[in-house]
Amino acid sequence: MMYRVTLPALGFFEAWRDAARRLLTHAVPPDQVEWGRGEDASLFPADPLPDADGPHAVTTTKEFLSLARTALCHTGTEAPTLLYQALHRHQTNRRALSNPADPIARKLSVLQKSVRRDIHKMHAFVRFRELPTEGNRRSFGAWFEPDHHILETGTPFFAKRFADMDWMIATPQGVARFEDGTHTFHPPAARPDLPEDASEALWGTYFANIFNPARLHLQAMRSEMPLKYWKNLPETDLIPGMLADAEARVEKMRAAMPTEVPAHAERILSRLPQPKVADLPQCMEDARTAAMHCKRCGLCEAATQTVWGRGYAQADLMIVGEQPGDGEDLAGKPFVGPAGKLLTELMDEAKVGDSWMTNAVKHFKFRPTGKRRMHQNPDRHEIDHCRWWLDLERRFVQPTLTVALGGSAAYALTGNDAPLKARRGQIETAHDDGAVLVTWHPSYILRLDGSAAATARAELLDDLAAAAEVIRSDQGSSHPVTAALGA
Repeated sequence: MMYRVTLPALGFFEAWRDAARRLLTHAVPPDQVEWGRGEDASLFPADPLPDADGPHAVTTTKEFLSLARTALCHTGTEAPTLLYQALHRHQTNRRALSNPADPIARKLSVLQKSVRRDIHKMHAFVRFRELPTEGNRRSFGAWFEPDHHILETGTPFFAKRFADMDWMIATPQGVARFEDGTHTFHPPAARPDLPEDASEALWGTYFANIFNPARLHLQAMRSEMPLKYWKNLPETDLIPGMLADAEARVEKMRAAMPTEVPAHAERILSRLPQPKVADLPQCMEDARTAAMHCKRCGLCEAATQTVWGRGYAQADLMIVGEQPGDGEDLAGKPFVGPAGKLLTELMDEAKVGDSWMTNAVKHFKFRPTGKRRMHQNPDRHEIDHCRWWLDLERRFVQPTLTVALGGSAAYALTGNDAPLKARRGQIETAHDDGAVLVTWHPSYILRLDGSAAATARAELLDDLAAAAEVIRSDQGSSHPVTAALGA
């Protein structure tokens, strides 16, 4: 038995959804369904869809329906088939689509991204012209040529933005109308003959005046405003002249720049607090003061404050983590968040005495997500720039042993970014020839579950106990670190 479903030019999402649901209630496998669009014709006979639902329940999620609504807009022919395959599999495997390595999920993601880009271009490049009207509401019309079937998906944006006026957007795939607050869709028609609009001259004047010739980048311009849209954009008629005149305008801007700092600038700067920071701090407190004004990398711009080390500045043991977390950034102290509390608990259990606790990077790196700040790992560039401060701390503390918590700390101290698993519990040599014991970061343990978390916790505890034993070992030994650890 073979079924064929032909989707209409408009309302195709609802048609696909209803047909897919009806087929799945009868447990029809994907290889027995042929999907087409519009006037597509098949060479093979097909059975009509069942008249009523079958005995099987069908479930899905809002996320999948959103994916289907977007992917079905793609002009390619594979979207309906892929979506039915995904929905059929979803009835028994609910996690497949969330796997980025899954072939169907990957293909649907590519289709969705292409459609979303096209919708973005519609929102950016539709240009309305005012139409004559006899009513109280102003009326506008536009012509747009999208790559995909996005009329029904892309035009609700305009209904929200321009709810106080009537408008029409015509495309080769159909026409969207918004009249008296009602949004409707209609079959395609000939390209409308839109009248000239006086506001286009005003828009052209604005566009020409915001053009900055000093920031001209033709490749970026064409990437954001593809040439296929230029013929329908009134401002693009001005671009050739602006490009031709760009270099002359840049030279004119250079000539108009002041050669001396205005007198009022010095008066303004004199009112601002100017911290006096020594070029090379001579003690730990001076280093901390200098670090509060650090601008060695861009992390200082978003973080609340510099988070300097804390503890006993003459300790034999230094503990180095990755970077401050959200709690540390707000408190201004390292290791006060969940990972810090676990570390303190394990240090007490391992009987670790006085220590100096700090991080390889002194500012919190994060990604805003709603009201939360999600931790991001610092990159090499940021770790390398912040090493200057870590080296200062080590010069003042002069530890017998340093414990590196995690890969970022191990890289900052040794320059070695090899995987941590084979290095954990081993002694390595720091840039300044000091001894470094490499181990897990407590935040790594917090991300694990069950036996894996228990194993990693036990390993970190063993490493901290070994570090404590080094500090308690006979200081008269010629190699106290390696002797204490049995190396």
